[in-house]
Amino acid sequence: MSDDLGYTHRYVAASDPGSRETIVVLHGTGGTENDLIGIAEAISPGAAILSPRGNVSENGALRFFRRLAEGVFDPAEVRARGEELASFIRAATAHYRLDAGRLTALGYSYGANIASTVLQLDPSLLRGAILFRPMLVFEPAATPDLAGKMVFISAGRMDPIVPMKNVEKLATRLGEAGADVTLKWQLTGHNLAPNE
Repeated sequence: MSDDLGYTHRYVAASDPGSRETIVVLHGTGGTENDLIGIAEAISPGAAILSPRGNVSENGALRFFRRLAEGVFDPAEVRARGEELASFIRAATAHYRLDAGRLTALGYSYGANIASTVLQLDPSLLRGAILFRPMLVFEPAATPDLAGKMVFISAGRMDPIVPMKNVEKLATRLGEAGADVTLKWQLTGHNLAPNE
C-alpha cells in the first residue's frame, strides 16, 4: 500500500510477465482499496491492479465523491473528483510504468459511478470499463468520443438504490457517445451476486 501520488492506493504488479493489462479497481461506498482485488484477479488473471482508496468520507464511509442526498449529486463536485482521479491514474501509470493503452476500470456502485465519469471526462485514459451497479451521475456538456471503448454494465433488477431507468439512461448515454455497451440485468439488488 502507498500514500504516494495523491491517493492511498494498492498496486499489484502483473503476475503474468507477458501481460500488459492493468485493472483500475474502484470500490463502493464504505469500501477500501482491497475490496475488489479478488474480482479483478478473476476477470483478468495475471494483470496488474491499481486500486485507489476513496478520499471523501461520509460519516466515516469512504467514497470517491460526496453526495447531497441519496441519489442527488453536485455536478461540479463529481467533475472535480473525476478529474482528480484521472490525474492520479495518469501519474500512477507513469510511476509504475504501465501500458497507458491497456487500462480498464472495474468499479462497484460509487466506484462504477466515478469510473463512468472518468471515461466521459478523459476518453483517452481508459480502454473500457466494467461497471457493477452504476448509475448516471455525470453528463458532460459535450458528448465525448467513446468510439472503440468497451463498457460492460451489470445491474440489479431489484436494486433499491439504482432505478432501472437510470441504468438504462447511462447505457444509452455511453452508447450514443460511441461506446460498445453491454447491459446485463441480474435478478438481485444492489449487492453483487455469486454468479457475476
